Amino acid sequence: MTHFDEIYEIAADNYGLVTYAQAQEAGIVGAELNRYVADGRLDRRGHGVYKLTRHVPTGYDRFAEAVALAGEGAYLYGDAVLAMHGLALANPRAVTVALPRRTRKKVPDWVRIVAPKGGGAPVRYEGIPSQSVANALRACAGSVMRDRLLDAIGDARARGLITAAEQRRLRKEIA
Repeated sequence: MTHFDEIYEIAADNYGLVTYAQAQEAGIVGAELNRYVADGRLDRRGHGVYKLTRHVPTGYDRFAEAVALAGEGAYLYGDAVLAMHGLALANPRAVTVALPRRTRKKVPDWVRIVAPKGGGAPVRYEGIPSQSVANALRACAGSVMRDRLLDAIGDARARGLITAAEQRRLRKEIA
């Protein structure tokens, strides 16, 4: 198996993305990544984040890339979680990513890094670290219209993203 095959295996399970740290774990050095960028097999998306140039895009790519660009420990937060699941008609201009520690990392304008405000440990939806849907609904209580959030609560319950108990609590909190 060649080193690029190893990169491909990592990226295939991660929306076409591979980080420098993942490549290093597989025994691939930075010079090889630069060579793959130069010959057009990888596209450098940000500091330490690469994407396969021949990757079939999905609706989740943007969210996975935002988390990868923010760095280790990052996860989707608030309206980005709702947008990923198609809830509350959320379509934020920037993908909101929470990072528990301070960072000065440069990210594109379409990624917004915030400090998390409570809400429990991150979970994974479609393999992407994320705030739970219930906590994301709570986090959006002041920024998304109340009627949209109430509709989103019902949609989330119908799709199995929240439990019946969470649905009842959320309806009381948001109403």
